[in-house]
Amino acid sequence: MQFSESQSIYLQIADYVCEKILLKEWEAGARIPSVRELAVQLEVNPNTVMRTYEFLQQQEIIFNQRGIGFFTAPNAIEQAGRYRKQVFIEKDLPRVFRSLFLLGMDPEELKPRYEQYRKQFFS
Repeated sequence: MQFSESQSIYLQIADYVCEKILLKEWEAGARIPSVRELAVQLEVNPNTVMRTYEFLQQQEIIFNQRGIGFFTAPNAIEQAGRYRKQVFIEKDLPRVFRSLFLLGMDPEELKPRYEQYRKQFFS
């Protein structure tokens, strides 16, 4: 995983976990990699993954069964979607709107591109 300098690593890992959930690679109620497993996989410090898991527990996306491990919440897809939507609206969308404004573009111009992307990757 390539990390960006523009966002904390633990939040980038949270986005990674949410993406796994939203793509249904990690099903609701499924056990997810341990802190150490994910740290080795992503080549980060286990403390960073632990911070991510604590954050995701606060968001009610994952939960810890003491002595057994971490699991996705029963409503993980909804919670992960809600979290990612909030981040998108607060951080990403203002940049998109600024670019649209500066380039004199109408948001409707993006619709065909979005449909093309959706067909290419999710058909």
